[in-house]
This record gives sequence, structure tokens and C-alpha cells, in this order.
Amino acid sequence: MTPSARPLARTVATVVAVVAIALLAGCAPDPADAPATSSSSGTPTPTDSPTPEASPTPSATPVSLPTDCRAILTEAVLAQLDGVPLNDPAFTGTGVQPDGTLVCTWGRPDTDTGRLQTTISSMSRGPALDMLNGLAAEGYSCYTPTGGTRCEKVWINEQYPVNDGRTLFWRQDVMIDTQYTDLAPAGYTDAVIAGVFG
Repeated sequence: MTPSARPLARTVATVVAVVAIALLAGCAPDPADAPATSSSSGTPTPTDSPTPEASPTPSATPVSLPTDCRAILTEAVLAQLDGVPLNDPAFTGTGVQPDGTLVCTWGRPDTDTGRLQTTISSMSRGPALDMLNGLAAEGYSCYTPTGGTRCEKVWINEQYPVNDGRTLFWRQDVMIDTQYTDLAPAGYTDAVIAGVFG
């Protein structure tokens, strides 16, 4: 080998060595990916246990629609409704409907006031929120208590000097819709919510 070729050979060898080192370094695992080792005391570190695989978040347990208008109310609310007929035969479409909806109508058919009707039905999130947003635009007060969305409004009856009102509560694909005229027992909606969702 000529003297001029020796430096070239050394340069090529150096470049090859540097490339080889770089390639090996590129194959080395990242310290964050390396399995943790146990400490000298023998106590395993938190990363010694296998990392659970990601899984879909389980959906909320489906809620069954109630079938008994009295059973979903508390004794305190029932006491306020004492003497008020429930689902009088003159009112059509009360009780459990073919689709499972429960309609509870408290009041006398021979009066225009002193009446309250609650409808408990299945309603998916999209239609429910569209409905509640529409009511908010109509002046209903809406808020989010007890894991659901509640909208309510009270106004003066157009014919009689009494209060009318409507309260809706949606949660877990169940809509509770109560409309009343001059009959609003204290704690009624809260009792129904507790009776439906537990």
C-alpha cells in the first residue's frame, strides 16, 4: 500500500466504525421502554406489574322504566297528594303504555286545575338535548343536578289565577317530563328522580 493510500484507508475505517456505532445506538431501547428492575430490598417497583391494555369505557347501566306511579314517590310527597285521584279512568293514556312509557296523572277530571301529569319515557341523548336546548331558548331555567339535565319553568295560568309549570329531567336515556296546573307537591320531582334512578 502506498503512503498516500494509508491515510485514506484509516479514514474509511474510521467512518465505518462511526456508522456501525451509530447504527447500534439507534437499535438500543429507550430507557423509558426498558423494564424496571426490582430494588435491592426486593420490593417490586410499580412498573414491575404488567400494564393493562386500553379498553373501552363501560357505558352506564341501562335504567328500567318504572311501572308504578306510587312506588317512585316518597311518603312525604304521597301525603301531599292524599285524596287526589291517580289515573282516573276518565283520563285516557295513563299508566304503562305499549312502549314501556309510564304516564301518571294526578287530579280530578271534573276540574281544570289541581292536576299534575308525569311522563317517564326512553329518550336517547341527541333528541333529549335538542329538546332541552329548545326549552332553554323559551325561557326555561336549565342546570345539571344529580348527573342529569333539568329544565323548569313556572307561569300564570291564562284562564285561572293559579301557577302552571313544567319540569323535565333527563339522564341515562330516560326523560321525566312533569306538567302541572295548581298542583306542585314539594319535593315531587326529586322524589321521582330518586325513585327512577335509585
